[in-house]
Amino acid sequence: MDREFADDALTRFAAEGVPPLPEGGGTLERDDVRVWFGDYGSGPAVVLLHGGMGHAGNFGHQVPALLAAGYRVIAVDSRGQGRSSWDGRPFSYEQFAGDVAALLDRLDIARAAIVGWSDGACTGLALARAHKARVAGVFFFACNVDGSGAWPFEMTEVIGNCLVRHQKDYAALSPAPDGFEAMSQALQVMQSTQPDYSAADLASIDVPVWVAQAAGDEFIRPEHARYIAETIPGARLVMLDGVSHFAPVQRPALFNGAVLDFLTSLSDWR
Repeated sequence: MDREFADDALTRFAAEGVPPLPEGGGTLERDDVRVWFGDYGSGPAVVLLHGGMGHAGNFGHQVPALLAAGYRVIAVDSRGQGRSSWDGRPFSYEQFAGDVAALLDRLDIARAAIVGWSDGACTGLALARAHKARVAGVFFFACNVDGSGAWPFEMTEVIGNCLVRHQKDYAALSPAPDGFEAMSQALQVMQSTQPDYSAADLASIDVPVWVAQAAGDEFIRPEHARYIAETIPGARLVMLDGVSHFAPVQRPALFNGAVLDFLTSLSDWR
């Protein structure tokens, strides 16, 4: 990865996307839904969970860095997104977490580190709450845990460029290529009501958590990230300067460095 690479306005992301994922992967059949996943490399397992309306390929800058560092990488298309199908039922983070737990069973992975971006971060926390023994730790980037944590929505050029890419990719990848609007509306229903964790809920999380917050995040209030880090026992707050909600594709070297530091900190897991 070129440490000087920057796509702060997401103009390249909108036009070109990111480098493609390696070959390899499959599908998991669960509850009449087919969940797509990529499975790359060997070593301690790291599960990558993407943001809403995106897909596993949005981690195209992260997978090579993780493979080079000696990790096995599992990149998942959440149900209804990317290559994964959807049965039309309401979305929930607990449902997404159940899909990931079932995938770990399918791949015979006893324990994995979770790297979650936006919706994927909330899925990672839901997995840690429901399946603690399966989670070595959660890198929680750019999501809220209750309604107080989000800024009022304001469309920007950066968000618009991200949506352009998401719509292009959905049309190219989805088994229901005309379903982007229905999928996005269903996600917005979930995002407007979930998660709704109390301080006691957060205090019950008993896995290592790093809360990463971009200084310019368009969606998540910085004080909310601090609250999460202060309330989850032993959690650490990591501020990412010069980026926004889309750090993994804006400044991949910065984001990757934080993720690799997190993974290195999980000494008992390696």
